[in-house]
Amino acid sequence: MHIVFFGDQHLDSLGGAQVSMRLQREFLERAGHTVTVVAPRMHASTGSATQGRTGSATQGRTGSATQAPNPAYVDLPSVPITLDREYSMSWPGRGTDRFLDRAMTRRPAVDLVHVQADFWGAFIGHRYAARHGIPVVHTMHNRVDVGLAAVTPLHRPVLRILNAWRRGALRGVGDAVAGSDGWAFLRGLAAGASAVTAPSTHFARRLEQHGVFDTVDVVWNGIDDDLRDATVAAAPEHRAPGKPRFVWLGRMSPEKRLLPFLEAFVASGVDAELEIIGGGAQRAAAEKIVEGRAGVRFAGRLTYAQTLAHIAAADALVQTSIGFETQGMTPFEAATLGTPSVICDPDIAAELGGGLWAVPDADAPATGREREAQRAEALAETLRRAASDIVAGTAPTPVPEVAEAFRQSSRTAAMIRVYERVLAGR
Repeated sequence: MHIVFFGDQHLDSLGGAQVSMRLQREFLERAGHTVTVVAPRMHASTGSATQGRTGSATQGRTGSATQAPNPAYVDLPSVPITLDREYSMSWPGRGTDRFLDRAMTRRPAVDLVHVQADFWGAFIGHRYAARHGIPVVHTMHNRVDVGLAAVTPLHRPVLRILNAWRRGALRGVGDAVAGSDGWAFLRGLAAGASAVTAPSTHFARRLEQHGVFDTVDVVWNGIDDDLRDATVAAAPEHRAPGKPRFVWLGRMSPEKRLLPFLEAFVASGVDAELEIIGGGAQRAAAEKIVEGRAGVRFAGRLTYAQTLAHIAAADALVQTSIGFETQGMTPFEAATLGTPSVICDPDIAAELGGGLWAVPDADAPATGREREAQRAEALAETLRRAASDIVAGTAPTPVPEVAEAFRQSSRTAAMIRVYERVLAGR
């Protein structure tokens, strides 16, 4: 098969979705398929995301000024949308359509379009598929409503604007979808798809409940088989002596709840070490919370291999976002490496099935400050319990089945079955 991926961001930029798509492409090609990746051209000339989820500033990018363009990529005309020029956007209009059609004439006939985008990349991908009569598999990566609510108080008017943009960009693609909330936006994206997948059971069920698609296939994002095996082989057989070692990994932005976590960590009084991996706008605020607190280290952005090694070396990973993640990659990465997790999101705890410390959520009637106070107290208490279990040698063990099911080879096999079903139904 020749499958064309569409993304909102270039695969060499930083982000979990980009890492997942790179792995998908690699393992599809190992299985004998051809993959073309369509995304906005990058404008940054240095960086590392070819190596890592959180990234590193030392590695060159495919298609950057330091390397020849990757022949698997179609880089669309774009404009940078962040000050560091890491991220960019392409306008979903006739000019982009013409550019893409010309670029694709030099490639094999396309069997299937796989949209893994939420905004302009999704619009461009669905427009391309509709023009050429190609079936679409759409992977939903984003709770658009929750993500916007976490970063702006104007999320409702922003959603109205996004839905108006969607209706204009996808006019004539699938059935028209009315509405102005986040679920209407996702229903509009799914209208042109033959199949919809989600990276977790809980997100798939929510999509079905809100009428986004009748039956959503669950296909987890995976971990590189070879790198996982190498990381496990390099890890010490027995825990190194010392204080309990916690690790937190992610983008330092409000929806990830790093600041409330650090406040709870300080309040817990645990005699433990904590490593923070990643970067973002909240780093200065995060450093201020733990200023003078011994044992807290900000590692910055690491390569994918380095990040996995640090997770494997930790006693526990801490997952802190609530209701935002459509899968929550880091606890699954930790589980497949044998590291248990402290989990704040009950959906992720249920998906993992065991090998964790679940943080009780706030009481249902609690709102605002009361809810956050309850969550902080519950997290502090769970951190104390986790530290005590680690010292006593009674930490939970991740479920073995998760490690096997999280391998990218098994995830690619599952996605190929979806592709084959869609093509058989044409």
